[in-house]
Amino acid sequence: MMNQDERTALLSRTPLFKSLPPSELEHLAQALPSHEFAPGAVLMREGEADRQILILLEGEVEVIKALGTPNERPLGIRSPGTVFGEMGLFHPQGSHTASVRARTPAYTLEMTHQDFDRLLQGHPAMVYDLARTLSRQLDETENATILDLREKNRELTRAYQELQAAQEQLIIKERLEKELAIARQIQESILPDSLPHLEGFDIAALTIPAREVGGDYYDFIPIDHHRFGLVIGDACDKGIPAALYINITNSLMHIEAPRNPSPEATLQLVNRHLLGMSRSDMFVTLLYGILDISGRFDYCRAGHPNPLILDRHLKPVQTQSRTGMPLGLQEEVTLDAQSVTIAPGGVMVIYSDGLSEAQNVHGHQFGADRLAQELRAICNLPAAQVCTRLWELIRAFSGELPQADDFSVIVIKRSGKAGG
Repeated sequence: MMNQDERTALLSRTPLFKSLPPSELEHLAQALPSHEFAPGAVLMREGEADRQILILLEGEVEVIKALGTPNERPLGIRSPGTVFGEMGLFHPQGSHTASVRARTPAYTLEMTHQDFDRLLQGHPAMVYDLARTLSRQLDETENATILDLREKNRELTRAYQELQAAQEQLIIKERLEKELAIARQIQESILPDSLPHLEGFDIAALTIPAREVGGDYYDFIPIDHHRFGLVIGDACDKGIPAALYINITNSLMHIEAPRNPSPEATLQLVNRHLLGMSRSDMFVTLLYGILDISGRFDYCRAGHPNPLILDRHLKPVQTQSRTGMPLGLQEEVTLDAQSVTIAPGGVMVIYSDGLSEAQNVHGHQFGADRLAQELRAICNLPAAQVCTRLWELIRAFSGELPQADDFSVIVIKRSGKAGG
């Protein structure tokens, strides 16, 4: 705490008391009562009329408007030699225009308004010092208010820009949702409403898109009463582009398949049409085959996985396959044309790579060998249940990993007696 001489020296440096003689300063330093305030203590409260003036001797305080309300804002930090409460001299009720709160331990001298009036009467020159002090404080308050308003304007601008961005994102989200809804409708319109009926065969199919709209599809194409064509495809993209590309591909398949007895010739023609109609970098893998009531299955692959065929003893039927090329990339495509027979009691599974290439947490793929092994244990079930069980096996194999690709499968079981 300051001694008498230190108080006098501080008062002499205070602008408000600049015109007072040393004797008056010494008298004030000795006569005025002192107070100590802990950090966080409120020295003055806005709106209260305690008719006191405080002179800060030691410590730091902060001047605050609207203390304790949502609109609270700081006007500044004050150091020793600052006078508080003099503005109340000009208020009708003598109330304080702001609150003062200690930031550190603070020591003050207290002067009443009556004491201050006597000083003004005895030393009229103080009026000029008071005017200069008030003018300076008003400037500081005004500058602080302007800075505060500028910051609030910046905050409002940021909030408005964020709101605009949020609205734009909402519009984009709504547009994407509408596009996805359209793509879903396109994809659902491609999938067949019913499964083909061929005497002596149990047929089922299932597709599970990895996202709202996938790139897989399957379809059945009637040929005559003892044969039908089946096709399964996988476009290189997802969403509306894939849905539209698959839709075009499926339309071309329905045009060319009935008039071409050869699956390979059908896919060659579809490839030629795709190149003529599409200028995008998209392509599609396809497997198209014709199943006869005799169990004969003539098929052609365009970059699509091999079908899995088990005989009546649940042993895989080997085929001499070669790599086929997807459709829509080149005019001359190499395709894999094969012919196999589903024996009585046998089963055939045609699938997309979302089944065989599904991965687990260790990065291992499900694979065709695992598919054959798992199929032996469930092929006694109806074809529809086999489809469901295969999907469940894939999800169990992948564990907590999200579905990375579309899952599509067609299961064809032949009854145990030849000829149906």
